[in-house]
Amino acid sequence: MAEKKLQHFYIAEEQSIYLLSHKDATKLKQWVELCQQQLAQLGYRDIFLLGKGAYGFVFNGVSSSGEEHVFKFSRLTLPEHVQARLADEADIQSLLNHENIPKVIEYRQIKRQHILHMTRAPGLDLEQLSLKMGPLPPELVVEIAIALGDLLLYLRNAKEHASNKPIVHGDIKPSNLVYDQETKRLHLVDWGSSVKAQLDASGQSTENNVMDLMSGDLQNTNARLGDVYFIGPEQINGGLSSPRFDEQGMAATLYALASGQSCRYGTGVIPPSALGLPKDLGLTLEAMLSEDASTRHKAGDYFFRSLDVLRRTVLAKTPTIYPLEVKIPIWSKPKEQEIDTVVYGSRKSFLRESSERDNLASVNDVQLEKYYKNYLMGMGDTEKAFIAAVSRLAHYPVVGGLAIRWEKEGVYVDSNLSLFDPEMEHAFQSAVNNMITLAQGIFRIGVFKSCLFNARNTLHIERDNEQQPFSASAQQFIPFDISAVPDIDDESRLHSYFEDGKDPDEYLYLPDPIMEALTALNEIHHTGCIIFEVLPTHLKIHSYLMLLDPQKQTAFEQLLKQIIDLLPLIEGVGISGFMKLPYKDTRFFEHINRLPEHFYPKNAKAG
Repeated sequence: MAEKKLQHFYIAEEQSIYLLSHKDATKLKQWVELCQQQLAQLGYRDIFLLGKGAYGFVFNGVSSSGEEHVFKFSRLTLPEHVQARLADEADIQSLLNHENIPKVIEYRQIKRQHILHMTRAPGLDLEQLSLKMGPLPPELVVEIAIALGDLLLYLRNAKEHASNKPIVHGDIKPSNLVYDQETKRLHLVDWGSSVKAQLDASGQSTENNVMDLMSGDLQNTNARLGDVYFIGPEQINGGLSSPRFDEQGMAATLYALASGQSCRYGTGVIPPSALGLPKDLGLTLEAMLSEDASTRHKAGDYFFRSLDVLRRTVLAKTPTIYPLEVKIPIWSKPKEQEIDTVVYGSRKSFLRESSERDNLASVNDVQLEKYYKNYLMGMGDTEKAFIAAVSRLAHYPVVGGLAIRWEKEGVYVDSNLSLFDPEMEHAFQSAVNNMITLAQGIFRIGVFKSCLFNARNTLHIERDNEQQPFSASAQQFIPFDISAVPDIDDESRLHSYFEDGKDPDEYLYLPDPIMEALTALNEIHHTGCIIFEVLPTHLKIHSYLMLLDPQKQTAFEQLLKQIIDLLPLIEGVGISGFMKLPYKDTRFFEHINRLPEHFYPKNAKAG
């Protein structure tokens, strides 16, 4: 049970290397260095880790002729049959000949390591661009919609490529689209979920003759799952593979980019018609993301029929940036240190409608394991979008805390968020605003708390077995910052660690002496969080603490040292987290059903 619950801890898709045990972090670093050495021996230079996904790691290297290449290495921790998918990926990608799809150079297997070598798509992936800019300007969204629509028409036209069948990419999302701002070219990358379609766009079998039709398996899908934040209902429910899958991925992607979100699930509260897009595109996306399959399909057909009309749409030559309302305050600070933000979110259980609904436990897929089972199962779409919006905050250099309380009359928000990169302030404020808007669309009674901390400051204490106590080294201490300006508030306004009782989702009971030290710490004016995560042989103490009363520095230090000295008393496994916000500056927001329509101005003139 403990292991299962611990999966709920990190909202971020990937654990920072700073959260791994020393042994695991060393293994990962050694493996990355080995891959880089292998590529260097082959004559490549400027080698670096470009990214990682559920199935593999991707490296960049420059050839002797100066061309940038990409090398995708399968994860060695995956079963052999899953690693072998890289060969399938190479086969399908090799069938395609399109300037916006990277070309396969070679596929090879060295012992247990599968490697796919291909050309590099120039530019920045759209998830990174979205995190940098916030909601993309409508002019850019239209440009991406046209380019992506043209690419999908190529994939669904069996005569255009060597497969003689439509090809389904299966994982269309912002991070798999690379955009070159200089050439304005869009490339579709990561073909790990791609398959030959079993059905065409009209729902007819793609088998070419009667014998193939009779021998073909028309009961079981050949589809891979893709990212559940973006794929449509047919794909997530195990339907036969079809170009409709990519149509849905495209609609979800355009919606996410236009709204500055990282998933498709927010449409009930933040509809595509509210995003300032040209009216025709906004309404088409809304219908493509409908709960009704017939509406989705009709809208998808209309999108492709209307591509030429979209091309002729008159848009402003300078990007339109809509004004941003500041919903909750954000403290912007200079970029003075490297921050690997991790979001710890507790009290999520009340967001689940049930534990049985959407039960996909029978689907054995890495992507599903990575996202869906961990914390989305049983949630309504708006709740999923809210959790994804909190998760998005972890992609910014930010520390602090949030306490969101839902009551009948509306939503109360206490917060303290410090962003350590002023250039990202607009994008981060928009991400926070989306989170608040989605919270306004949730009609429940309950509390959600979230701490954001720097994983580089996490303390790691390891032991050989569970019979030994955890014991910190003499050099280990819990770090804290001191506010330059004393911030002495009336004590009655303090937002206590303990004011609303024990968290139902936290289940590590700390020894009484540690709780007494935390209670004493609570009396000293500060802000931040401290989280104890206990695994069988690995204790992690995550923290972000800011002392707001410099006169109490000695007492604060002594209490933190006392906590370190008391660690050998900890028993069991689990998590226990505490958060303290500096003062009550509670913001209140009324409930909303959905945002009103907002379209691109009709009289936008090029000029």
